[in-house]
Amino acid sequence: MPIHADEPVMRFGAESGAGKSAEIAMIMLHGRGASAGDISRLAQMLPREHCAFAVPQASGNSWYPQSFLRPRAENEPHLSSALAVIDRLVLQFEAEGIPAERVLLLGFSQGACLSCEYAARNPRRYGGVLALSGGLIGETIDTGEYGGSLEGTPVFIGCSDRDPHIPVTRLEETAQVLKSLQAAVNLQLYPGMPHTINDDELKHVRAVMAATAGWTTGDHGV
Repeated sequence: MPIHADEPVMRFGAESGAGKSAEIAMIMLHGRGASAGDISRLAQMLPREHCAFAVPQASGNSWYPQSFLRPRAENEPHLSSALAVIDRLVLQFEAEGIPAERVLLLGFSQGACLSCEYAARNPRRYGGVLALSGGLIGETIDTGEYGGSLEGTPVFIGCSDRDPHIPVTRLEETAQVLKSLQAAVNLQLYPGMPHTINDDELKHVRAVMAATAGWTTGDHGV
């Protein structure tokens, strides 16, 4: 049985499905040691009226056991199970009438790493990838492992310039890989910021949500 498959998924915000009010959807992925409830609190600072949210819970509050900078094999089978959770939710939203190009992947820390990794390994047009303090997973990044096109998907990567867990070089490598997959990448480094999420990052998140939905302001529905 996949490690994370039976964990709960929080659903809130606009309802999706025929005749419902959701215009876009967001999958929110929490970090190591946190929970779906923790990351879901970010939605209080985001447009909610026309966005459907899905927030999965990791088994044991961790998506994978080792650092994201370790060889991928050391994080299996947890990593593949986590990526399968995202895939299931994307497919679920599609079945409810919200296509992938209107689904946003947002994650913090471990969740940010998963968002980047899922998009890079399943390239297509998404509503956006919003990676807050995280990058692609693995001891090294082999660009030959990635192919296809993200078709202009907007990608925002925000992180401290001295995060104790995330080297700037990995952020830059991640941005380069996603650019090579035809994503529109915006990498923002914040001087001296701790391992957290700041207001400027949330402004970027709201802007990508607005652009995906075609709203005239990033504060729509707040």
